[in-house]
Amino acid sequence: MLSRIAPTATGDHAANDAGWSPVTELRAALALWRREITRYVRNRGHLALTLLQPMLYLLIIGTGLSSLVSHTGRSDYRTFLFPGVLLLAVQIAAVGSAGSIVRDREGGFLREMLVAPVHRTTLLIGKCLGAATIAIGQGTAVLALAPVAGIPYNPLLLATLIFEMAVLSLVLTALTALLAVTITDRDTFYATAGAIVLPMTFLSGMLFPTTRAPGWLVTLMIINPLLYMTDVLRRTIQAYLPAHTAIPATLPWHPPVVAELAVIALVGLIALTQAARRFSRTA
Repeated sequence: MLSRIAPTATGDHAANDAGWSPVTELRAALALWRREITRYVRNRGHLALTLLQPMLYLLIIGTGLSSLVSHTGRSDYRTFLFPGVLLLAVQIAAVGSAGSIVRDREGGFLREMLVAPVHRTTLLIGKCLGAATIAIGQGTAVLALAPVAGIPYNPLLLATLIFEMAVLSLVLTALTALLAVTITDRDTFYATAGAIVLPMTFLSGMLFPTTRAPGWLVTLMIINPLLYMTDVLRRTIQAYLPAHTAIPATLPWHPPVVAELAVIALVGLIALTQAARRFSRTA
């Protein structure tokens, strides 16, 4: 598969000249998907650490703050925090896997991939699908802690949350991939990702809703796409809780969950399109 060189900015056209076929494109995407999964599974230390952080948020921060939050007929604070913990698990995996684009560029593997007679967009999609699969796996693992947060093991609820996390994983992977193809230095990428992702996480409604934030902070939260991701997960969980157990609303208004998911998916599609264009020009 690494038999032809497509080094120019029009690499996708070179793929067509090299005898393009959908089977070749699919095989290339699956090969990169499998490589991402294999590399992640073999690094057990990294796997454990990426799962540890969201669990610590729930077990330590959630338990500690729950004693300070007035319940008055509402749910435990850990129930409120749990959707944000799911999002955090997905987000950590997405950022870490997107960083592999930068590492592959520095290590020379990316240059080797580009000699394949396939579209560069296919290569990016393969890596994004691998990253999204890892993110879904991590989010699903965190679902095992649902009873700790007072959330029932309802099969339909779990299936719905996994589907929503799949959408969120693809979107977050596309957004971080856009950052990875824009920033070519590994240290700069991780520093920039940390500077962007950490504030977005705290402004995602994970720890507190917009209804309890000052006006200037609400403005920052509303323009944060992670806020709507958290809202989707939280409202899905709320629908399966007892009627007397209320989670504070993430947003001051209540758009349909399907509409929120559609907008989130559109943001991911735009990010993936832009990432593919930059990847074709700079990789």
